[in-house]
Amino acid sequence: MSREALVRGARPRQADGRDRPLRVLPTDPRPVSTLIVWCDGAARGNPGPAGAGSQLTTPDGEVVAEISRGLGETTNNVAEYTAAILGLERARELGATEVLLRSDSQLLINQLTGVYKVKTPHLQPLHRKLRALASGFERIRFEHVPRERNAEADRLANEGVDAWLTSGGR
Repeated sequence: MSREALVRGARPRQADGRDRPLRVLPTDPRPVSTLIVWCDGAARGNPGPAGAGSQLTTPDGEVVAEISRGLGETTNNVAEYTAAILGLERARELGATEVLLRSDSQLLINQLTGVYKVKTPHLQPLHRKLRALASGFERIRFEHVPRERNAEADRLANEGVDAWLTSGGR
């Protein structure tokens, strides 16, 4: 599978604010073995209009993919989980075998590492899905990062919210 990079500005949206398949250009024929998934969810209100964003980079910082999706009305924690799921799905598509998932959500990271239990019923299926995706990699780590280090994923999540809102909330 070839490594791909997002064509800047090419994030076509469906009427409901969800992303369409991204236009990509091949940048390197070598498989991507190690990726960093930066993910973030945004909700304006809780619940409120929400979006998910993920940026996938190589360990040396090369951006290989970006995902931005409007989620409709939901909670910030659903948005955080969705962003992580979207990022891991894309990492798998790109052929990654090792992943470092970074998020500024302490709840997400602590639930993924087992520090916190997943008590909220509507998060349990998302947690199971995320753990199932994670088990498909040879190695995966989860790391909490300060919000200021997660600015690109935050930008993508907010673009998802904006796309959903400008589509009339459909």
